[in-house]
Amino acid sequence: MAQNLLEIDDSSFEAQVLQADKPVLVDFWAPWCGPCKGIGLIVDKLAESYGDQILFVKCNADDSQQSAAKYGIKSIPTLMFFKGGNVFDKISGMTNQAKIEEVLKKILAGEQGAAPFIVQ
Repeated sequence: MAQNLLEIDDSSFEAQVLQADKPVLVDFWAPWCGPCKGIGLIVDKLAESYGDQILFVKCNADDSQQSAAKYGIKSIPTLMFFKGGNVFDKISGMTNQAKIEEVLKKILAGEQGAAPFIVQ
């Protein structure tokens, strides 16, 4: 796991994500999920590139069911992007690095988020 990537759970979600002083990408995943491993590699790489501007966290949806339910996580992998404690955007399912970077660049540029719409 990348050095710029934190693991969180229900007890730390609010402090690490909602109260963060910079945008946050939350990777909802589970250890048994094959596509989650693929997304995880992309998230690791992006954390190395953008880790000084965006906080990257992983949240095991099986172990953190309260957070997953609160944000309507119905399938994994799901990436949720937060800015100022609010959902900025969401990507469900397997995707490529370019689509994830597109959302990261929008956050950093101060653009309006797409949430609650699902970007695929």
